[in-house]
Amino acid sequence: MGSVSTEIRTFYSLKEIRESIELQLSQYKLLLDDYSQWLGSLLRNPNASKNQERAKKIAELQKIMKTGSRKSGKKEGKKLGTSSDWVQFKDVMLCTEELGEAEILFEAVEELKNKINRLEKVKNSIIDLERYGLGKELLYITYIHDGVPEKIVFKPRKEVAAEK
Repeated sequence: MGSVSTEIRTFYSLKEIRESIELQLSQYKLLLDDYSQWLGSLLRNPNASKNQERAKKIAELQKIMKTGSRKSGKKEGKKLGTSSDWVQFKDVMLCTEELGEAEILFEAVEELKNKINRLEKVKNSIIDLERYGLGKELLYITYIHDGVPEKIVFKPRKEVAAEK
C-alpha cells in the first residue's frame, strides 16, 4: 500500500499478482477496521451531543453510514453542513469542527470499502485466469491505478529475453 497511485509492474505469474492483491486487501481491511473504530468512538462521544445541531449532523452521518450510500454532491454537502464547517484555503479544505473529523473518517471508510470491493473483484478475475492455466512462460505487465490492477498485458518471456 504505497503512495504511488499509478504504476506499471511486471509479474512473473498470476499467482504473484493474486498474492500481491491479497496483501493489499489485508492491509486495506486492517486500515478500514482502524478507521471504523475511530469513527465509531467519535460518533459515540458524549461531548458531540452537547451541541444539538452537531448531534443532528452526526446522526445524519450515522444514517448514511448504515445505508452505505453517500453520493458526493453540493446539495448533500450543504445538507450535512460541510459548506459552513469547511473553509477553502488555496487547494485544500480546512475545518476546526469535530464533525469535520467525522466526515474525513467517513470518506476514508467509504473509499476503503470501495477499494476493497474492487480488489476482491480483480482477485476473483485473476483466480479465474489461473484456472484457465495460462502458461508459465508469460510475463504479466500490469497497469495498476489507485492500488487496483486494471489492465494486464501478456508477454512471452522469450520475447523479453531476446530484447535484452
